[in-house]
Amino acid sequence: MRAVREGDKTATVIAALEGASYRDPFSGEPIDVQAAITILADWRRTIDANCRIGAAVGMAAWKRDAMRQFLWNGRKSLLFAAAGDMTGGAAADAAIAYWPSRVPPGFATQIDRGGGAAWQVEDGFIRSSGLGVECRPPMSVIVDPTGGIHYDPTRESSVEQLLQHHAFDDDILERAARLRRRIITARIGKYGIDRATPLPPLPSDRRIVLAVGQVSDDLSVRHAGGPSGTARFVERVRASEPDAFIIYRPHPDVCTGLRAGDLAGDRHVDLTLGGGSLLSLIERVDAVHVVSSLTGFEALLRDVPVTVHGVPFYAGWGLTRDLAPMPVRRTRRLALDALVATSLILAPRYRDPVTLLPCPVEVLVDRLAANAVGSDTLLTGFRRTLGATRRVMRRIEGRA
Repeated sequence: MRAVREGDKTATVIAALEGASYRDPFSGEPIDVQAAITILADWRRTIDANCRIGAAVGMAAWKRDAMRQFLWNGRKSLLFAAAGDMTGGAAADAAIAYWPSRVPPGFATQIDRGGGAAWQVEDGFIRSSGLGVECRPPMSVIVDPTGGIHYDPTRESSVEQLLQHHAFDDDILERAARLRRRIITARIGKYGIDRATPLPPLPSDRRIVLAVGQVSDDLSVRHAGGPSGTARFVERVRASEPDAFIIYRPHPDVCTGLRAGDLAGDRHVDLTLGGGSLLSLIERVDAVHVVSSLTGFEALLRDVPVTVHGVPFYAGWGLTRDLAPMPVRRTRRLALDALVATSLILAPRYRDPVTLLPCPVEVLVDRLAANAVGSDTLLTGFRRTLGATRRVMRRIEGRA
């Protein structure tokens, strides 16, 4: 009799769920109960993962609203602490989420020794509409509870664990393939839509190679294990491609005047292009060379051969030409869409710029493609003006 009653309850619940109507919180369109449950389950997993976080350290003031959304535990607002405060009054065994470039050396070790856990937070691979250096809050982040982070190959990260061990079934690979096609069609990169621009005349009788510069003080460069400095990098590109026409592309943060780095290559470079569309360049060249730049990943998405001189997260899996020694942990050979599934679906968290709700990557891609991401503020305008002033001062100093 009891089994019958429980069966009746189950049938009643199922009937109620199937009889209700549901709408997609992002589009407003009707959805079925399974789609609604999938969305709610994604939100639940994020909240559960955040329950251990006691405080966030090293988060710049202009990105704290975004961090509150990414790290919300379902009950109370996130505590923010200065780097010197270490824990912000969180419980001794709590996890401390921190921005690696804004905490002192040894920060994570001190947290671990105190009985807590240090979780690194970093931008996702589709970040925003416009540059982060202009103080545009991120629309995606990676929260890594392993103690590592994807750009540091000296220790295992959650991204590397997924790439090495995750069972990629047909559903996730097909979803990754659809996502990749959508990104390519919409011309989306890390900083939103990259509209096509004309390129200068390029030789038709030579192999054309793009060498991508980076920010010299960026943690990904310091951990990458490749050549230090632009001069050494482009020298190695030339040694690897002796007959190629080499185009040097400075990092956009450097071009704004807001970060340190080289705006020009040297005698090994045939052409320096600091402006215009990066994707237009990627689509035109025969190969891309990087130390650890995400541009290498964006080139792989578009089936352009990539040579890496350092150890980025996407190297060592059989998809790139690797000139640096790879971690011995990376033994798996991967299909491109397994890399896409990890990097853009499984590892990052996303927030919808319209509703500010946690969302799947496809929602953010559609928002970017529809130009629905407004990110200009007084602060971003000030940062652009500051960068322009610094560029002028550098030119004056260069003529002095």
